[in-house]
Amino acid sequence: MADFTDEDDALLAELGVEVEVKKAGSRTAREERIIAGFEDIQRFVDEHGRLPQHGEDLDIFERLYAVRLDRLRGQEDCRALLAEFDRQGLLSGEFAPPVGIADDIDDDELLAQLGVAEEPQSALTELRHVRTAEERREAEDIANRERCADFEKFKPLFAQVQKDLQEGVRQARPFELKAQIRPGTWFIVSGQKAYVESVGEIFTNAQGRTDARLRVIFDNGTESNMLMRSLQRALNKDEAGRRISDPIAGPLFADQAEPDDQASGTIYVLQSKSDHPLVAANRELVHKIGVTNLSVQQRIAGARLQPTFLMADVEVVATYELFNINRAKLEHLIHKVFDPARLDIEIMDRFGRPVIPKEWFLVPVFVIDEAVGKIRDGSITDFVYDPTAARLVAS
Repeated sequence: MADFTDEDDALLAELGVEVEVKKAGSRTAREERIIAGFEDIQRFVDEHGRLPQHGEDLDIFERLYAVRLDRLRGQEDCRALLAEFDRQGLLSGEFAPPVGIADDIDDDELLAQLGVAEEPQSALTELRHVRTAEERREAEDIANRERCADFEKFKPLFAQVQKDLQEGVRQARPFELKAQIRPGTWFIVSGQKAYVESVGEIFTNAQGRTDARLRVIFDNGTESNMLMRSLQRALNKDEAGRRISDPIAGPLFADQAEPDDQASGTIYVLQSKSDHPLVAANRELVHKIGVTNLSVQQRIAGARLQPTFLMADVEVVATYELFNINRAKLEHLIHKVFDPARLDIEIMDRFGRPVIPKEWFLVPVFVIDEAVGKIRDGSITDFVYDPTAARLVAS
């Protein structure tokens, strides 16, 4: 079948003929390696302003690039594959194959012909592990950061998280791939604290996996619009990569329970997985605040069947143990503080009857944690939540 130009495709589309478009990311592993190897040569030319040269007195990598360029010029399929990437015209010169270099020679053989002995685990023998174009894009995604214009509003959050770590309210735990990356989560990557401010629309990448763009704020005042999978891989490869846990406080009104204290229950903070438009649009702010004398896991069992849980599964965001406290009165106090931000939502129960849940609020987790702190020191009665400022203010 003849190859069609973009103009041909456009004409066929106007005539109502469907044109099959080759999907991005459909290249073979060999094609990805060829592109990655060619990009190495392009970077050399950009840095040195000339083509890589042959010669025993030259750098081994330059000699390798020179042989690789000769080989790419001499193979028609390589020239066709790289034509769209050849911004410097590196492939347009006349090909003159060097003596003794076969078309199908690999990098290890090239090194041997160039007089470099193979050394296990050396940097040179690892040249055969050329990163794919996708891997290179992911690495650039991590490194590509810019100044965070509104960093001032995030500085208090970083200060609070550092304080929480020092006081044991949060913990820095080894990152696991199953760990969820969602708005409001904290990590340590490349030695820097990272705050996931938002998660964009979920999409399917070229490998058929779900992904999303993140807005990640770093403690040095920069931010990145990286991919979720790029952050996951960076954390997984970083031996010091950590997930910072959500705040899990100790007993209220005391650093620890005394021997004669009577357990009263637990304050729990939940995030809903409901697909209700109002919840989905404000997921990082919509939280249920409740008190229970059961274990939290018992309390949320069967959440998807209960109107109080918005007929959907939930995630535990934070918990606080209670001792010697009237649970009902405490719950009433907390709900009174956050009443200005109470979520106005109506859902249908499993029998089709309308229900208006009362324990859901549009409030950030760190403000809830601050409120619990004020309950501890007894000052909470002097404060109320201001939704416009997203903070507690004197009542």
